[in-house]
Amino acid sequence: MNITGIVIGLASFIIIGLFHPIVIKAEYYIGKQVWPLFLIAGIIACVASLFVWNGILSPLLAVLGFTLFWSIKELFEQENRVKKGWFKANPKRSPKEL
Repeated sequence: MNITGIVIGLASFIIIGLFHPIVIKAEYYIGKQVWPLFLIAGIIACVASLFVWNGILSPLLAVLGFTLFWSIKELFEQENRVKKGWFKANPKRSPKEL
């Protein structure tokens, strides 16, 4: 029995699920200007996936990389959700940063 697909699917589900609160916290504490870090980390993860020969780790690095890329979009959307009042704004950041 080959469980590789199930392992990759479950790990992908966990990676994607973890990035939902990461994006919310990153926008709350830092703001959308953190997006270049997500881009760099995504590029590193995707490039690493090309050089890893492990049949589980390589696809998971690619999933992580593309999840980081998607998180950039979500950072900007999270800022809009905060402006609409759907999420709490960080009172320690000035309104100009929002």
